[in-house]
Amino acid sequence: MLLNVSYNNKQIKQKIDAEVGPPFSLATRFKMRGIGSTKLIITDTSVQINNLLILDNNRNQCNIEMRPKGIIVGFRSLLESYALVIPYYKLVLYKGKAEEYSIYKDDYYIKIEAGAKDGSIHRFMSKVLSAKAEQTPIRPEDL
Repeated sequence: MLLNVSYNNKQIKQKIDAEVGPPFSLATRFKMRGIGSTKLIITDTSVQINNLLILDNNRNQCNIEMRPKGIIVGFRSLLESYALVIPYYKLVLYKGKAEEYSIYKDDYYIKIEAGAKDGSIHRFMSKVLSAKAEQTPIRPEDL
């Protein structure tokens, strides 16, 4: 779900916590060696997100925050902050091109640049994939 998170609203916070779980504790964040990404450059988006991003002339950037049951992709447009809340069971992560990751959820998608100079983006995406694998239930075919 795509939400405007510019203002401190209890209903929106409860929706996010119900969908992807509450934020990790400080001790868990240290054990995981961080739960957030650096600034990521957006290269392409779905129509709904693109309609928000074209409102200003700034460079399109986002960041990703991990939660116990999913991720939150945050970005800004004009003076508003938006969050694309994606539970792990709806997250589809592709690495189509050599330097681009694609994050899909139903009708929404965001393609981000993965710079070859710094491997931190690749390490973070592998951390997201391993967290998704831990949350995925065992299928009958795997037994």
